[in-house]
Parts: sequence; structure tokens; C-alpha cells
Amino acid sequence: MRGPWSLGLFEFLAFGIKQGWACLFGGLMLALLLVTFLVYPSDWPLARYDFLTLAALAIQIGLIATRLESWEEARVIAVFHVVGTVMEIFKTQAGSWVYPEASVLRIMDVPLFSGFMYAAVGSYIARVWRIFDFRFTHFPPLWAQAVLAVAVYVNFFAHHYTVDVRLWLFVATAVIYGRCVVWFRPDANHRPMPLVIGFLLVALFIWFAENIGTYARAWTYPGQLEAWQHVSLAKLGSWYLLMIISFVLVASVQYRVPKHGQPD
Repeated sequence: MRGPWSLGLFEFLAFGIKQGWACLFGGLMLALLLVTFLVYPSDWPLARYDFLTLAALAIQIGLIATRLESWEEARVIAVFHVVGTVMEIFKTQAGSWVYPEASVLRIMDVPLFSGFMYAAVGSYIARVWRIFDFRFTHFPPLWAQAVLAVAVYVNFFAHHYTVDVRLWLFVATAVIYGRCVVWFRPDANHRPMPLVIGFLLVALFIWFAENIGTYARAWTYPGQLEAWQHVSLAKLGSWYLLMIISFVLVASVQYRVPKHGQPD
């Protein structure tokens, strides 16, 4: 393991293992969506969506009980859970997507497990921050990030009634985060990456996960009612912006004792 190729391969494998560990909540949720879609009995008294809600709650409790997530992180993730659920209620009423199966544990047309899908994104960001020991150069002020996050969230509602400003929001993310570099440690040494590139990569993987979720009929877009088709790439931009909200919420906790600059 002394040559550059072997060391590079080892670091790449370590990166993949750590990423998988950081995705624990989201990975378990995706597995539950697929398995219940394939084998969940339709005649059981407990609806599939209700089972998913209870299973997601059990996973969250397990992460806290085993100290894989701290209470402080869990509270921030819970905020994103609420933020996501509120948006789900609005979007389903607006006809953006539907939950085609019946359930008891729901608010209006939104089964409660949906909020845990947003929580999975927050859990990933909180865990990957710790596992890879993030450091930053040119980290933007938290107040500027908070203003951007609020603007992103408001636009998810407001664009149904007024002008959609998401293109300007993309520009704002480039302005605020353009100079920021995240240093992450896959193995012994920290490696640099422009933070915006990191956002894009995470949004891409969330888009892949969304395709799995819609295939498993966890939720359905209007164009998927007759037969499943892949989720539009336009949703990639939506996930990119929504992830900004989660990042800012996690940063409000993780960046309280900042680690600045390139590691030694």
C-alpha cells in the first residue's frame, strides 16, 4: 500500500465507506421503500405508509440511542423535518405530487413518513460533516447563508403565485459560496473541494434516490400516474436549493466552534 495508485485506491475505498456510513438514515429509508413496495401485504391492517412512519421513527430513535447522532443534531434535523412537512402539505394541495396510498398517520394528504425523507438529508449532512472532519476556507457568514435559505424556502411557495426567482437564487448560491472550499478527510489527509461542487454532487445523489422513491410509489408526480418514468432533471435544481436550507441548519450547530483554513 505504499505506491501512489494503491494509496489512491485505498483512499477512494475509505471515502466510499465513510459516505455509506454517513448515508445510514437515508439508505435504510430507501431500502424500506423498496422492500415494502415489493413484499408488503396489501391486506395487512397497518397501512404501508403507516409502517414506514413507525419504522422511520424507530431508526431515528436508534441513531440517538446509539449516539450516532447527538441531541443537538437531532433537534436541527427535526426542524428540517417540520420545514419539509409544511412544504409537502402545500405542494400536495397545489398538485405538484401525490401520495397514492391510504394511511392513518398523515396530515391532510401527506403521510408523516415524508418528513423523515427530509430528515434523512439533514442527517446525512450532519453526519458527513463529522465523519469527514470538515474544515473550510472562505466560509460565508452564517447570516448571509440564513438570508439565502429563507429566500429559497419562500420561493418554493411564492412561485405558484408570482415570478419564480430560482435562477437568481442559483446565482446567489454562486456568489455566497463561490469562494468557499471544503476540506474533507477520507483517510489520513484532508482533501479540498469547492463547496458548490459538493452541493451539486449531493443534489445529484438525492435525485437518484428520488427516482428510487417514486419507482417504489412512495410518492408520485403527475406524469407518473399511468406508468413510472424517471424524475425530470429539473428536480435536480430543486434539490440543490432545498439542500441549502438543510446545510444552513446544520451549519448553525456544527460551525459554532469553527475550524478555519487548510489543515496541516
